[in-house]
Amino acid sequence: MKFVNVGFGNTVNAERVICVVSPESAPVKRIMQRAKESGRLIDVTQGRKTMSVIFTDSEHVILSYLKPERLIPRFEEGNADAEEEAEELYV
Repeated sequence: MKFVNVGFGNTVNAERVICVVSPESAPVKRIMQRAKESGRLIDVTQGRKTMSVIFTDSEHVILSYLKPERLIPRFEEGNADAEEEAEELYV
């Protein structure tokens, strides 16, 4: 299990993340509103502007103040580690 820092020491299980997107589009804003209404919205911005929205396979929506360009490499590093471990198992 790989945890990724999404800001202010808050972490997310990288294996559960589906995508990281910008919050600017209308469909993403609607999804954020529906998640808030249903209690599935997790805001880790600590009052700062939301710069990215993280979707998980458990249908939770996480708001972060870090830009997607900064978050995505953190998740990719986790995937690279998993691929290396898988390769070692099959060698």
